[in-house]
Amino acid sequence: MLLRRRATSKIALGIAALLAPTLLSTPTTAVAATAAGPGSSAAAPATSSLTWQGCGGDTPATVECATLKAPLDHRKPGGKEIAVALSRIKAADPAERRGVLLFNPGGPSSSGLFYPLALSGFLPQSVKDRYDLIGFDPRGVGASTPLACGTTTADERLTYRPYKDATFAKDVAWARDIADRCRNRSKETLRHITTRNTARDMDLIRAALGERRISYFGLSYGTYLGSVYTQLYPRRVDRFVLDSAVDPKRVWRSMGQAWAEQAETAFDRWTDWTARHAARYGLGDTPAEVERLFWDIVARADREPLDLGGTRFDGAEVREYIRWEITHPSVAARTLGLLRDAAAGKPVPTFPTFVPTDNELASYLAIVCGDTRWPTASAVYRADARRDSVRYPLYGDSVSNIFPCAYWDRPIEAATTIDNKAPALIVQNEWDAQTPLATALGMRRAMKGSRLVTVDEGQGHGVYSLGISACADDVATHYLTTGRLPARDIACAADPLPAGDSRSASPGPATAPARLPFSGR
Repeated sequence: MLLRRRATSKIALGIAALLAPTLLSTPTTAVAATAAGPGSSAAAPATSSLTWQGCGGDTPATVECATLKAPLDHRKPGGKEIAVALSRIKAADPAERRGVLLFNPGGPSSSGLFYPLALSGFLPQSVKDRYDLIGFDPRGVGASTPLACGTTTADERLTYRPYKDATFAKDVAWARDIADRCRNRSKETLRHITTRNTARDMDLIRAALGERRISYFGLSYGTYLGSVYTQLYPRRVDRFVLDSAVDPKRVWRSMGQAWAEQAETAFDRWTDWTARHAARYGLGDTPAEVERLFWDIVARADREPLDLGGTRFDGAEVREYIRWEITHPSVAARTLGLLRDAAAGKPVPTFPTFVPTDNELASYLAIVCGDTRWPTASAVYRADARRDSVRYPLYGDSVSNIFPCAYWDRPIEAATTIDNKAPALIVQNEWDAQTPLATALGMRRAMKGSRLVTVDEGQGHGVYSLGISACADDVATHYLTTGRLPARDIACAADPLPAGDSRSASPGPATAPARLPFSGR
């Protein structure tokens, strides 16, 4: 799954690069219709108010593009407008057409324009027959009136910074500076880039498409966006699949702290697995030996950053890298072997890294800072980071440390309380450290009309159509094509791993840990 997820990301980024210039330079204009009333999804759409055209570049002719105009402030529908860039692949079988299936790949900050094309090779034909596949860049992202803060690569390298007493004052200054720069560059739009407003844009998309209801597939952060839509527009919900779910009660600082909590469990599981495969990896005969080797390397990297194929990694970056990989034990074991070699001065392959663009960082911060109120006293962050560095040594100090949200303007609305009976299917890997099983259970409790499919021993971030579990795929496809949820929550087995105990056959590091952690990458 790890390489497939990475491969999908590369495909997606390439397609986004094709779509975005066209939509930014020659936008089509469409005014959303008045929100339609409740009712069943039609077999064919009513008249769309959107103007669809080719997307340009090398994008296949099957993909169409349009631009929707939406109010910047939904409380002032006649005021300033922003652009929301859309893409579409029509249902393959008009006779079987159910309606539209919107996508959000996560982030928050990820472009969704590419998703219809990127997923067309993964989704089952029965789903593609029934739905127009609709991608969109959420407001502030990519081709949808993109935000900017004027940040640099040095600012962006580690969005979540490790806590140290000696550097805390610098981290406070950094957080304040990032918040000030975002406010100065994008003050007029910044406060209106929120999950609630993106959900409102989704309903404008629905109306502009001439649909009475929409279906939806959301991954990671996209699960929260989907849940907010169900809360605001419960009678316009058709079939919603929420893959790798956020706990709505933990957005957003507490959700970040959940990564640190789960990372400790995943780390213990990984050291045990690696010790049991000592004959293959030679990293220790007991979990304690594997753990000691890892922390010795972290200490070495803190004294002098490791040269990982031309990129320097300090101890905090080594910790973050392993945190992303430990849900794939053989991948993380292979990486630890390379880290050991690097610490011994041996040459190793380049470790891939992901550095967010200015727009990705700006739109990410707009959501996580603008959806909810964060603590404003730096002393709170210092105390929490000190505490969590002991409780959760792998990542606890980073996610509890000072963050630009401490200096953000107060949110224009309260966070959305999710408490409804809208139908939805939640699919979740047991060993997902990014959106842990505990947070999916939180989503299940909030959405009382939903059902949860847990993949026992499922690894990684993302389930549906990624080769994780044929059982879970069948349940999700059945729901999307028939509308019938399981009678109760169910457990599915993970598919057997390929030879070599890994979904990756790469001889070197397989992933580039995303610095924006809710990403669907």
